[in-house]
Amino acid sequence: MTVTSSNSPSHSHGADIKVVPLQAPRLTTEAPILTARGVSRQFGAVTALKDVDVTLYPREVLGIVGESGSGKSTLLRMLNLEDQPDSGDYTLSLPEYAGQNLFTLTRFERRQLRVRHIGIVYQNPYLGLRMKNSSSGNVAERLVLAGERTFATLREAGKVSLAASEFPLTRMDDPPIQLSGGMQQRVQLAKAIALRPALLLLDEPTTGLDVSVQALVLDTLRRLRRERGMAMIVVSHDLGVIRTLADRVMVMRHGQVLEHGLVDQVLDDPQHPYTQQLVHAKL
Repeated sequence: MTVTSSNSPSHSHGADIKVVPLQAPRLTTEAPILTARGVSRQFGAVTALKDVDVTLYPREVLGIVGESGSGKSTLLRMLNLEDQPDSGDYTLSLPEYAGQNLFTLTRFERRQLRVRHIGIVYQNPYLGLRMKNSSSGNVAERLVLAGERTFATLREAGKVSLAASEFPLTRMDDPPIQLSGGMQQRVQLAKAIALRPALLLLDEPTTGLDVSVQALVLDTLRRLRRERGMAMIVVSHDLGVIRTLADRVMVMRHGQVLEHGLVDQVLDDPQHPYTQQLVHAKL
């Protein structure tokens, strides 16, 4: 079970970034559900990602931490097939895409794969929801994109998914624009899990929420993982969120992975100076 990055320097920052050679222990003998290798992305003179590797196993939660601009969200967009890297390979253990580099799919093929197999919860709900449509309509939209056309089926499936995200069904016809931030995140989550995806991506899922609401969202995510066995990747600047949800963590800076391993291993005994700074800053 490994997540690694190249030891080569990030040219946009003029200094070598030393990657701690820390091997994360394998927790399963199963084949990975997700494998990405050598993912790189350049925006002008800025290196957003440089030779990033990611491996994710069934039912595992991988946390990604780092300061703003470290490449966390850019990597998540790549894994959600919203953007394409300059180089890299990306595979998911899906029979219809066996062995295929998903970065080479057409725009339409990438969209169809996202709809059926990848769920995402954005930090900004405006990116994931139609704010003036009903909450149930937002969930139904994903089912419609997958081919469902029967109103009764859409309505019932919307109820099931909203209930699974612990959204109050008495408000399922309310548009997200009328809801609190925590409720909007629950609608996003309901939409993301409506088709029981193989992979759930979470970009700062608790940012901006009250502490009590954060706890409720995290409890819901842990329950969904337990009940549905979904593999997840969680991006967060909050190390408490990563401790609560993740099995492994990778630390990013300037588009590279500096350190990785089991959550307790990395956060309790960080080896890279940047990770030590990151951990101590949160104490």
